[in-house]
Amino acid sequence: MAAQMPESRTALIGLIDPKTPTNVGAIMRAAGCYQANGIRYTGERFGYASKYHTDTNNVTGTMPLLHVDDMLAGLPDGMKVICVELAEGATSLPEFLHPDHAIYLFGPEDGSIPQHIIDAADSVVYIPTIGCMNLAATVNVVLYDRLSKSLTPFDGEERIRSSRDINNRLKVKRLE
Repeated sequence: MAAQMPESRTALIGLIDPKTPTNVGAIMRAAGCYQANGIRYTGERFGYASKYHTDTNNVTGTMPLLHVDDMLAGLPDGMKVICVELAEGATSLPEFLHPDHAIYLFGPEDGSIPQHIIDAADSVVYIPTIGCMNLAATVNVVLYDRLSKSLTPFDGEERIRSSRDINNRLKVKRLE
């Protein structure tokens, strides 16, 4: 039985057989920065290397990182499956309208999302770049695009103060 969808927007990240702990750690950080709701991954490679993780914001303590056998199983009703892949026929990210509730699936660093998952997706999008991007960079771009196209109000100065580290106290002086 599928879980119930929360009332607020939901963004899950799905990683198909991720290879490196460096990328997964950077993806954990991005998920925390952009307020994703959780990360699922398939395959065994990350599990073998996870002791070397690089989650510098310690998101693993506050966000689920779940190993699953089937990326599409157990998703809440109404969750849209969005594959992010350089696939012929995909929609460019600048043209894409993000659904309120979505799982964004990303292929491995050294491969692609399997065709049966592409075939089951609600949408397939690509980032129009020259060449392919690093996995963690791709997740960052997609999550930022989702945020930038949302109607989420930003709290400006307070957000800046709460997000920067202790070594940054910069202010912009306005010229009049």
